Amino acid sequence: MAEDSVDDENVESNLHSAGQLLRRAREQKGLSLEDISKQTRIPNRHLASIESGDFDALPGRTYAIGFAKSYARAVGLSDASIGSQLRTEMDEQGHGAYQAESSGYAPANPSSVPPLNLTWAAGIIGILVLVGYLVWRSMILNPAEIDPLAETETASPVEAASAPSDPQSLQDGPAAPSPTGTVVLTATEPVWMKIYDAEGERLFENEMAAGDTFTVPTDADNPQILTGRPDALTVTIDGQTVPPLGTGERTIKDMGVSAQALLSREKTESPETDQTQD
Repeated sequence: MAEDSVDDENVESNLHSAGQLLRRAREQKGLSLEDISKQTRIPNRHLASIESGDFDALPGRTYAIGFAKSYARAVGLSDASIGSQLRTEMDEQGHGAYQAESSGYAPANPSSVPPLNLTWAAGIIGILVLVGYLVWRSMILNPAEIDPLAETETASPVEAASAPSDPQSLQDGPAAPSPTGTVVLTATEPVWMKIYDAEGERLFENEMAAGDTFTVPTDADNPQILTGRPDALTVTIDGQTVPPLGTGERTIKDMGVSAQALLSREKTESPETDQTQD
């Protein structure tokens, strides 16, 4: 009896194509192509192409055989018999070299093959992740490559500040006042004074407030000073302070206030002062 059943199946297979057998089994179960598509996740158009034997509309020999086997299992037919019969039909129609079938493999479900756009998206995401990881690793895990630059930039101002000045400039110091320099008298508190030349001609006579200044004319002939408060005057030659004219205990008179006279006074004893006041 078993041999008779196998013979009947073979005879039926010979009388009908694989697609016709699949369609008849589907109709006997009251199923539509959409039902089979939902069950096998094979597109309706491919199922319809298998039933009609339109192999040119299928993606390839391997996929066509795999689709047919999945279809056969969904309607209760032998997937091996349907796959073998479909393979023979494709060979007879010149589809033997259409696409080489992988040995021992036939995809039962096309959904297992990822779409092309999904493959591209996954590849791009993988590249971005790799680039991000390399950047993170170079910035976080290898700080030694960054620290030397930061240390150099930080150390530069310190090194510049700690660099020794020109030894010659330190030794020389400020230039000595010139005997022909400009003499300026500045009052540190209210003080009266009179400036006159060698002929007794008055160059200045007034009471100065704190902060007032008087510049001795450089062309004056032996300018001299008369004041009772020499301690209230600051004297500079070209901006450099020289020793005060007196202590304020005595009135000074006929004391030269030219640059040459003031510089000569530093090297000799203080000139005699007169206690009289005009």
